[in-house]
Amino acid sequence: MTIWFRVLPCIAALLIVAGTLFGVYHHGVKVTDAKWQAEWNDRDYRDAQAKAVNEAAERTKEQDYQQSINKAVQDGQRIIDQAAADAAAARSSTDSLRGAADSLVNRLAASEASGYSRTAAASQAAFRAAMVFADVLKRIDQRAGDLATDADQSRSRGVTCEVAFTSLVQGVTD
Repeated sequence: MTIWFRVLPCIAALLIVAGTLFGVYHHGVKVTDAKWQAEWNDRDYRDAQAKAVNEAAERTKEQDYQQSINKAVQDGQRIIDQAAADAAAARSSTDSLRGAADSLVNRLAASEASGYSRTAAASQAAFRAAMVFADVLKRIDQRAGDLATDADQSRSRGVTCEVAFTSLVQGVTD
């Protein structure tokens, strides 16, 4: 047992030195980890701030885009409404043209009824030609009005679409 009394203090000293070295190493690892964790937390905080700033900027852009599109739609609707009002005014003026054609046909019918029998065949042919002409004139006028209304609305919608697209493209390039 005497040998153990000589070796035991050396083993105890070695264990104390090894424990101390392990404690110092472990403390260094904790300090280094804490330093890196602080740097990562700082980076995460900066990233979150940058994300918030970018989101706010993008939302502002999106709202600007939406406002420009809404304005284009409102302007387009105003143009379409104006075209519809113009078409209604044109229809009322064409109604007077149709009325004049009907009046002409009625006058011809009245004059045919009071005419002589010798000229009845000639006047009846003229009357039928006038009726056909008046009917064709009415149909042409009606169709022209319909086509003009469609063309005005199509143009207004096309201009509205073009303005909205242009505002988006300009917003993207800004």
